[in-house]
Amino acid sequence: MSSSPFSLRATAGVLASTALALAALGAAVMPSAAVAAAPMVKTQAPGFYRMMLGAFEVTALSDGTVDVPAATLLHAPAGSVAAKLAAAHLTDPVETSVIGFLVNTGDRLVLIDTGAGALFGPTLGKLDASLRAAGYQPEQVDEVLLTHPHPDHVGGLMGPGGVAFANATVRLDDADAQYWLSTARMDAAPAQGKGFFQGAMASLNPYAEAGRLKPFAAGAELLPGIRAIAARGHSAGHTVYAVESQGQRMLLIGDLVHVGAVQLEDPRVTIAYDSDEPAAAATRRTVFAQAAKENLLIGAAHLPFPGLGRLRQAGSAYRWLPVDYTTQLK
Repeated sequence: MSSSPFSLRATAGVLASTALALAALGAAVMPSAAVAAAPMVKTQAPGFYRMMLGAFEVTALSDGTVDVPAATLLHAPAGSVAAKLAAAHLTDPVETSVIGFLVNTGDRLVLIDTGAGALFGPTLGKLDASLRAAGYQPEQVDEVLLTHPHPDHVGGLMGPGGVAFANATVRLDDADAQYWLSTARMDAAPAQGKGFFQGAMASLNPYAEAGRLKPFAAGAELLPGIRAIAARGHSAGHTVYAVESQGQRMLLIGDLVHVGAVQLEDPRVTIAYDSDEPAAAATRRTVFAQAAKENLLIGAAHLPFPGLGRLRQAGSAYRWLPVDYTTQLK
């Protein structure tokens, strides 16, 4: 069917009027300056990630990140660290997470490791903010379990006003307590190592003076569903915590791994912070093999946040399988 000249002219007029109206509307709503001129924020949200382990609620708490000079600190064949980092699209130094884990058993609120507090510079010390953002208050924490008292795990015990966890009992392996709270050992330590002793003492002694520091023997069951496992090597009393509820199990492994791109590929690689490097490497291989064989959930203090996942063995190496993101907590 053909169109009349009148209808074509009318349609053209309507289109022209519409175009003019849209142009005018655009001029009215579009700002004169580009939207991208808004300043970038360049901060992350407070870091917490929550999941259920049986009837227990587990919350990973970010203390921030710190740059780790991997090639300097890791003891590995020449060139292998750089090659493994490049294969993982990482550069050296490696921005490395520091993570604590909060376990709510329903009866007790238990924090495993406290972050660095004020002991490790401005990029760390954020665990308190993460804890509060996760819906808890420091005074609600009943127990603090330490994998070991290095500064990035123990410093968060103290806050600007004194003890950070006013109602908590602090637990750590007796071998670590005896070692790191010894002034004689501190005096005998090299100059670069004295700060580790000073940080441990400043963080732990106020709890000891209040009668709330209670070391334990290796392998102790500390609470129903939470057991200490001796994992020697990184420190004299380095401890892995086994957490179990309703048949679901996880291991909170502390510092068994620092740079996953390297030490998962080759668990023999140790780090300068290990007090007994052969023992640390042997412990890592043993725990990794068990975790992979039994499909255990892992909570790692220095793998990328939230540090939760499983290990799959691939020959002599391991692959990290991070937990799937969930908002459905049951």
